[in-house]
Amino acid sequence: MAKGNHSTVTDFILAGLTDKPELQLPLFLLFLGIYVFTVVGNLGMIILIRLSSHLHTPMYYLLSSLSFIDMSYSTVITPKMLVNFVMEKNVISFPECMTQLYFFLFFVISECHMLAAMAYDRYAAICNPLLYNITMSSQVCCWMVAVVYSMGLVGATARTVCMLRVDFCKADVINHYFCDLFPLLELSCSSTFINEVVLLCLSAFNIFLPTLTILTSYIFIIASILRIRSAAGRSKAFSTCSSHISAVAVFFGSLAFMYLQPASVNSVPQGKVSSVFYTIIVPMLNPLICSLRNKDVNIAFKKVFDN
Repeated sequence: MAKGNHSTVTDFILAGLTDKPELQLPLFLLFLGIYVFTVVGNLGMIILIRLSSHLHTPMYYLLSSLSFIDMSYSTVITPKMLVNFVMEKNVISFPECMTQLYFFLFFVISECHMLAAMAYDRYAAICNPLLYNITMSSQVCCWMVAVVYSMGLVGATARTVCMLRVDFCKADVINHYFCDLFPLLELSCSSTFINEVVLLCLSAFNIFLPTLTILTSYIFIIASILRIRSAAGRSKAFSTCSSHISAVAVFFGSLAFMYLQPASVNSVPQGKVSSVFYTIIVPMLNPLICSLRNKDVNIAFKKVFDN
């Protein structure tokens, strides 16, 4: 289309989760409650780890970083989604949309690699316990977290730059509750081939590399646990990994379903449901499945309130 025959879109309208008026208030209250629980749970986790000296270990340092990521990318998405339930039109400007997209990508990619770092930590603790303090020293932990955020920075920048080269002139309604990649590409009036190639390649890298790291770590972990003669010892070792496995399964399952397929076959209703899991539900569940089931965290929680 010639540039003189169309005007560039400067604002978008977010369609939201549903257009049924009777569901707006119940969904608003539901997701408001989930968001408050997410912020309180993850922020509480960060503060608890900072206040409790016996939680100043590599495992909880990484867990604190995971809580920060969960709270951050939920905050990037949920407040704007809540606006959609109380306003007739949820308008978002082009710069705001690209900013939301960038920070969402930054935190979600960082979460992929943070879960992989946590799997390596469990591998070091169970398979090489005598060398754990050397393998997971404070310096190593800091470098791991720096690499995690660097992966998020590179991935988010590459995808957002590709999105900035796309022309938007067909329509201004994003059939989603936030500025996500596939719904934005559907509004393009220019070629999106490069975007889709970059999206699939980087998504594969940011999903398969952490997944491979996690699977490899757990193969060695399971082999090491099976060599433990005591049933109580095996049970204790498995219990330290079960919450992490649950978090990984929910997060990577919904993420792979959403992004490891071409835009042409991506179903919008299915995409919304999948997005709800990893943008809203997972950040709420992680403080529970990764932390509150942990005995050390429960002890620290009781000590803080007893004081």
